[in-house]
This record gives sequence, C-alpha cells and structure tokens, in this order.
Amino acid sequence: MCALELGFITGAEKRTCLARHNYIGMTHLLIGLLCESGSASISELENLRVDPGIINKADQPERDKELWDKIIALIDKANKRRTVESEASASNLVVAKRNVKHIVSSSTKAPVENALFDGSSLPMMDKNIGNHVIPQDETIKDNSNVIQLKNHPSPFIKIPSWASLHPSPSSSSSMPGQHQNGRLESVHLLSLANHGRFNEAREFLDLMDSSGISIKRHVYQSLFTACGISKSINDGRFFHNHMMKKIGSKDLNTSIADCLLKMYVRCLGFDDAYRVFHKMSNKMLSSWNIMISGFVHNGHLQEALDLFLRMKDEGFDPDMKIFACLLLGCTIDLNVDIGKQIHSYMVKIGFSNDISIDTELVNMYAKCGYLDSSALVLDHMVERNATSWTSLMVGYTQASRQFEALVLFKHMMLENTELDPFVFSIVLKACSESGNWKAGKQIHGCIIKLGMDSDVSAGTPIVDFYVNDGNILEAQNAFDRISQPNEVAWSAIIAGYSQLGRHEECFRMFKFLRSRNITLNSFIYSSLFQASSALTDSSSGSQLHADAIKRCLISNLVGDSALVTMYARCGDMQYAQKAFELIAEPDTVAWTAIITGCSYHGQASEALDFFDMMISCNVKPNAITFIGLLNACSHTGLVSLAKEYLDSMYVGYGVEATVDHYNCMVDVYCRAGQLEAAYELISSGSFKPDSMSWKILLSGCTTYRNMGLGKIAGENLLRLDPNDTAAYILIFNMYTGAGRWEEAAFVRKMMNERGIRKEVSCSWITVRGTIHRFIVGDKHHPLTKHIYFKLHELERLVMLSESQVSTNEDVSIIHKQRMEQLLDHSERLAIAFGLMSLPTRCPITVFKNLRVCNDCHSFTKMVSKVTGRDIIVRDSNRFHHFRGGRCSCDDYW
Repeated sequence: MCALELGFITGAEKRTCLARHNYIGMTHLLIGLLCESGSASISELENLRVDPGIINKADQPERDKELWDKIIALIDKANKRRTVESEASASNLVVAKRNVKHIVSSSTKAPVENALFDGSSLPMMDKNIGNHVIPQDETIKDNSNVIQLKNHPSPFIKIPSWASLHPSPSSSSSMPGQHQNGRLESVHLLSLANHGRFNEAREFLDLMDSSGISIKRHVYQSLFTACGISKSINDGRFFHNHMMKKIGSKDLNTSIADCLLKMYVRCLGFDDAYRVFHKMSNKMLSSWNIMISGFVHNGHLQEALDLFLRMKDEGFDPDMKIFACLLLGCTIDLNVDIGKQIHSYMVKIGFSNDISIDTELVNMYAKCGYLDSSALVLDHMVERNATSWTSLMVGYTQASRQFEALVLFKHMMLENTELDPFVFSIVLKACSESGNWKAGKQIHGCIIKLGMDSDVSAGTPIVDFYVNDGNILEAQNAFDRISQPNEVAWSAIIAGYSQLGRHEECFRMFKFLRSRNITLNSFIYSSLFQASSALTDSSSGSQLHADAIKRCLISNLVGDSALVTMYARCGDMQYAQKAFELIAEPDTVAWTAIITGCSYHGQASEALDFFDMMISCNVKPNAITFIGLLNACSHTGLVSLAKEYLDSMYVGYGVEATVDHYNCMVDVYCRAGQLEAAYELISSGSFKPDSMSWKILLSGCTTYRNMGLGKIAGENLLRLDPNDTAAYILIFNMYTGAGRWEEAAFVRKMMNERGIRKEVSCSWITVRGTIHRFIVGDKHHPLTKHIYFKLHELERLVMLSESQVSTNEDVSIIHKQRMEQLLDHSERLAIAFGLMSLPTRCPITVFKNLRVCNDCHSFTKMVSKVTGRDIIVRDSNRFHHFRGGRCSCDDYW
C-alpha cells in the first residue's frame, strides 16, 4: 500500500498499512502532510500534544503508540469532513463553512480546527500517479443515498506518491518540478543527522538525489552544525562536497561559510577551515572571529595572531570579542609580552572601560604572575564583578600571598559584590594555606548566613577547609549539611578521613557509595589506595585496583602514583613496577613513588637507575625525590654519592635542602660508622637540628658502642623531647650493650618515674583475606599450641644448622632464659603461623610496628635457609627480603 491509499482505509486496515511502512518515513510523511494542509498547522499538532521532535525515535516505535493514535484521529476527522461536504454537494445544498464546522465538531466531539483542512494549499496532481488512479468522478454509497463527488478535493485524496520516502522509479520520474521542494525529506534528513546517524543520512541523501529532490541552503547549515556537535569531520566533508556539487562555490553566502568554518574548527580540521576561509570572497567580521577563536581555544596562539594582523591589513576593525579571545590565548600560553602589546593597542584605539575586556586583562596578568599589573587594572575598572575579583585572588593564592587575597575579599564584600561559591572556595583555600583558621570559620559563618552551605559547590570547600585544619568532626558536619553531595564532595570527605588516619571509615563510605550506585571518580580511588597503603592491606588494594579498572577510573597520574605507592608499601615491588610501566608519561610524583619504593625495599641500584631515567626524561625532581635517593644511599653505604646528591640539590635542580635531607645525610654517616662526620654535620650550623637528628646519631652510637658521642646525643635528645620513649630505649640499650648496668638501671628508673612505657611490639600477617595479629608472648590465638610447637621445631633446625641464634652478639651473655624470651617476639609468632598456613610457593609477608631486633633478624635469615621459603618483613624502617639465609639489607639497617 502507498501513501495515496491512506485516505480510503479505516480502522484496523489503517494500522496494518502504517505497520507495513518505514516507521520514520511514514511518520514524517503524515505529520508533513498534515502541516501542509492549511489550517492543520504545527500549532494545531501541538494542541493535540503531537511533538514532531519525537517522531525521530525510529528504533523504539512502540513508545509512540499515542502518536499513531493521534495521527489516525486526524485522518478520521478529515474523512468525516469529506463525507459532510459530499452529502451537501449531492443534495445541491450550499453549506456555509460555519455549518460544516458545527457538524464536524458535533460529530467528532473535538475542536473543528483539528479536523478541517484547506485542500487548496495542496499541489494539484495528475490523474495518473504511479500505479494509482484517482477518478474525477467517483460514486460512494452511504447508507441509502448515492453521493456524486465532483471537484471536491480532499487532502488525502491528493496525497502524491512521490512524497513517500521510498519512491518507486515510476513515481520519481513522473514527479512535477513544482513538487520538488523537498521540505518533508529535508526534515527527515536533519532528524537523522541530529541523532548522529550520519551513515543513514548519507544513504537518504543519495536517495533524494536519485529521486531528483533537492535541499535548500539552510538545510546544509543545519547539517554542518550537527557534524560539528558530533565532531564528525568525515561526514562534514561529505556534506560539504555535496553542497559544492549542487550549488557551487560562487553562490556560497557568508552564513553558510561561517557554519562550515565552525564545523571544521570544532572538528579540529584547521586545514579544511583555512581552505574555506581563503576561498571566501566576502569575509565578514564574524568569519575572522570564528577562525581566531578556533585557533586560540586549541592552543594555536601564533596562528591566531597572524590572522589578526592579516585582518587589520584587509581593513577590518576588530571588536571586543576578538580582543577578548586573543587575551585568553595569552593567558593559556602565559605569554604576557604579547598580552601587553594587545593591551597597549586597545588603549591606543580607544577600547576601554569594557567589563569583559578588563576582566580578561586582570585574569591574564594574574595567571602570568604580574599581580601588581593585575591589581592596577582591577583598581581602574569602572564596574567590577565577582570574576574579576576572583581572578586576582587566585593569583595571590598561587603566589603564596594569602594575606593579600583575604584583604581583597574584604574589599569585595565592602563593595557589595555578589558572591558566588567559587569566591568562597578561593578564600577558604587562602585561609587553609595561611593557617588562619579563625578567619576561615568566620567565612563559614558568612556562607551559612547567605544560605549557601547546603549547595554542593560551597559546601565542598568547607569540607576541605576543616580537613586541612585536622578537624574531621566539623568536616563531617559540613558534609552532612550538603543537600545533594556529588562525587567531588564524597571525594573530599573520603580524602579527609584518609589523611587523618581514619582508614576504616574510608572503606565504610566506599561500600555505602557502591550500594547506592553513586557516581565515583578517580580521586576517590586514589584516597582508597592511600588508605590501603597505610593499612598495608594488599588484598583490599588489589580488589580496589580491579574495580577501578572496570570503571576506567585510573586515568589520571594521581591515581597511578597512588597505585605504585600502595603496591610498594604492601610489599609487592613487582606489581609496583608494572603499575609504573603502565603510566604513559610519568610526572614528578610518579617517578618519586617508584624511587622511594625501591629505596624502601633496599633496591638501591634500581632507585638510582630510575632517578637517572627521570632526569633523562626532563622531569624535575622535588624534595621528596631526594629523600628517597638519600635513603637508598643510606641502606647501601653509598656515602660519597649521597654527599653529591645533597650538594647538587639546589645548584643543579633548584631544590632547597631541609632538615629532613640533612637528617638523611646524618643517617648515611651513622650507618656507615662515620659517627664523627655525622656529629660534625649536626654541629656545622648548616641546618637547625631537631630531635630526629640526635636520635639518628644516638642510634648509630648504640650500634657502634660509641659512649662518648652517645651521651652527647642522648642529652640533646632528652632536652628537645623528654617524653620520647625511643630515646630512653636507645640509651638503655647503649649502656647494656657496653655492660654498664648501673647507668642502665638509672635509665630504667627514670622511665618509671616519668611514666614512660615501651610501646608494645605488634606483628601481623594476612592469610586468606584475614589479618592475624600477634604481640609479644601472645597466647590468645586459636592455634597457639601449634604455633609454639612450630617455633620450637624451627629453633632446633636453626641450632643444628648454625649452633647459634645470633651472629652479631656475644653468645656467652645469651643464656637459656633469654633464648626462651626471644621465641615470644611477635614477628617470630607471625612467621611460624605463616609457615603453617600458607602454601609452599607463597612468600610469607609480615608487618611489624617497631624496628626488627638483631636476634630476630638473624633468626629469620636462618629460617629462610632451613625451610627454603621466601620471607618478607616490613619493620618501622624498611622492607627486609629474606631468601636462602640472606637479607636484602645485607645486615645493614
């Protein structure tokens, strides 16, 4: 059946006919014909709530059943009108139009405007159209009356077959020229393009060409716009070539050319855009603006400037939009010299006191670091808005001039400038970085007074402010006041809990987010990776990694670097290196993460190799990078190399050495036994020594039994930090190691009097996803008997192999009771449990909160030898990898 027959069928036959035809084409056809039929205009379709926009959903026709019903209702009303007119003609009665309206309205129970059509607006057709014949005179029986139709056209009798979207060859050949306006087909073509279905649009355009149906210029403009939005440059080129074939380049007006330029610029096809621009005979200022703006927004400032100069040479006067665009380009490229020249030129030609230009100038000078110039422009502005104030405030904050930022905010409030959430985010950041917590709380009160604290864009900076203040309770309260927190707000509160050591709370919130299907971002995963690192929970970290990969949320360098750190701190350097290798272009943080990871695991040569690669990639190291390097040198005894790195920090890389770097150098000297050099560095005045400086020296004196320097270090340490438990333990061990029992007893008495208690040693191991914790002499584990039995078995094997437990201390002073005490050490209990519970090929990874003692270090080496198992122990200083009776630290920790 074809469109011609729709006027003669009713009821179920109509629905069958519609079902047999292409959904999109038939719907467009019916709506288009109804719109063409005089009084049945678009507004009338809208009265029936028929939205022409929804007819494009061809892939889901079942959703538009209501649309079909309304279209068929319109057809029924038209047929009733035809019947009334036919009856009037047969009885030779002249029926006034108002009477016809009354009859139709009463019979259809609907407004007559939706039923009547003016058939004269439709094109007159030949009697023979395609394979269908419309007789001039046709007899229709209605009940008992015979009605003769003579020259009473109905709009549905005159539906042309060429209007179908699937025309037959015969219909296309017989189509008169005056009917080839292609209005209906153009609507369908644009609907396909606007929905991104460009392949179908191309096919349909070919079909229109084969049918001799042309499209008008404004249709091409809409096609180019659709291609630009979808960034489909190939389809844009296709429609461009088609237009050139049909209308040629001579008839190309400025509006179409501008649409072409916008399309190519959006699709980054600057070569195509330049060719079109070059061929334009009548360029307008808008055309220059499109090209200059396109170059600027895509980082091609020089090309934009060249066009600007060419535009002046051709006699065009630039407007505000072009100047603002060029200033934006200078801001993006941080090219203040060009920006100054543009500023001077604007002043020269009289462009001044424009708020948009002045705001762009303030932003450019501020971003380029010329804060005084930015402030001068702001002071001379006749009218200042929030954007101009904020631009200078951001500049002050980035330059660590937080006080000026707060003063600027005060002036901003005095001028009653309308405040927005971004202003508050900047000023709260200035308060955080300057440590002005009181001012930050006052600003928080101002936000509450304005009623903006429930808005996520204002509430999230408040959360960040209290997190930086270390007040997680107030941060949580601020978060709870946000009415609809987004993923940024969730990321802020989770990062806060992670930074403040509330790691379990991070995982609780993450589980809540997943249970509610709330959108996640990569920063949330970065915070969770950091929490896993702190907890040394490799199982949770691996699961998070897998989940982030599934969600494609490890695309940023922050997340990648956190992943490297997590695997390194959880004891798996192999995975840490694999994670690092997946980073396309590592930044300073990523390089630092892998360098410190290698250093932490005693892989000094690998750490130094990574540093060399980092420099060869032109990545600048930071202060933390050098701490990792100095630690690597410390654990391997590379004293000279460490000194070279320390001396080259500022000279070679512009990094100021802090007390942390000097402490690392003191540690290098102490571990190498060069205690005098360490003491000279502390006393040199190169830095102000802190308690850690003297603690490192005291530890070295305890190891090498240097009582003279040890006493000096101990006295200075207790002076700076009299409540440091480690200080008393180190002094006590130094005296006992030298056999000076009276001094040792005095230290113990002093600890008791001051209430100093030694921190309880704790070790833990993860087996099948469960963490098992042990303390010294622990007998609360369900497998305690089996664990101690395993320990005694290991002791016998070790004694048979080496006939001693310790290789670094005098065996004569270790009596039987001391050996029994050593078996109670927490790391030994964890190692024994791991040998019992883990498969043979699986390494045993144990974590400890304190430094491993010499006895346990030697014991673990021998256990790895007699059992053939790989054992990894991470103490408070570093990782120890035991294999075959040797440790990765080479007994140097």
